[in-house]
Amino acid sequence: MSRVKPAEVRFYVDADVLGLAHVLAALRADVTYPGDSGLVVHKRERPACPVASPHSKDWEWIPVVAQNRWLIITRDRHIQENRREIIAVRDNGARMVALSGPDARGTFEQLEIVMTQWRAITQLLAKPGPFIYTATRTSLRAVSLD
Repeated sequence: MSRVKPAEVRFYVDADVLGLAHVLAALRADVTYPGDSGLVVHKRERPACPVASPHSKDWEWIPVVAQNRWLIITRDRHIQENRREIIAVRDNGARMVALSGPDARGTFEQLEIVMTQWRAITQLLAKPGPFIYTATRTSLRAVSLD
């Protein structure tokens, strides 16, 4: 008899890449997203996400995600210019990877970026926040929080 064990969520995929979130969460028990009701994946049970709505504002969900020490995966081509989001990340000690560039438009292209950078992204789990990195198919670069 096989038993289901609780999953340890490590990644939060933002609502602006919900298609990508559904793909990753169906494959991995350690991935959640806003509105996720939970699921058993590979005999691991992921609980419902505390961010109940994909319409939550950054200032509402970033503190929740940071408190859980989850690594955020989002899409923001101009993250360097989004001062409010940078401040929310900095003030809450959040950890974020922003998919950027023209390759981050569709779900399949977002998945390609995540898969090509997956090992580097998972290494960021050991790094304390706050930080933001931008990810493209060919690079993972830190963004200044100043």
